[in-house]
Amino acid sequence: MSDYQIPSDLGRVPELLALAPAEGKAFLAFNHSVERSDGAIPRKYRELIALGVAFTTQCAYCIDVHTRQAREHGATKEEIAETAFVAAAVRAGGTLAHALLSLRLADR
Repeated sequence: MSDYQIPSDLGRVPELLALAPAEGKAFLAFNHSVERSDGAIPRKYRELIALGVAFTTQCAYCIDVHTRQAREHGATKEEIAETAFVAAAVRAGGTLAHALLSLRLADR
């Protein structure tokens, strides 16, 4: 196995938080606020949004955590698959938007 993206690394989160306690505390408070279940967006959809972002940022750890949490909050495999395609389409749209920028810059 590669030295990168080892699932057991997630167990080192407390060590990271202890090394930067002020930032860690602020991050945990922010993360807790977006993972709440009493907001206008139900938790299942929050997890599917997080999963779509994780697909786009290609963070294996986030994909691991948010897939598990999405399933725990009732997301189906079909919903996860559709989330992947929505993320792919948005990512492709960003590519096209940057191509438009490139065309404008090429005309300078």
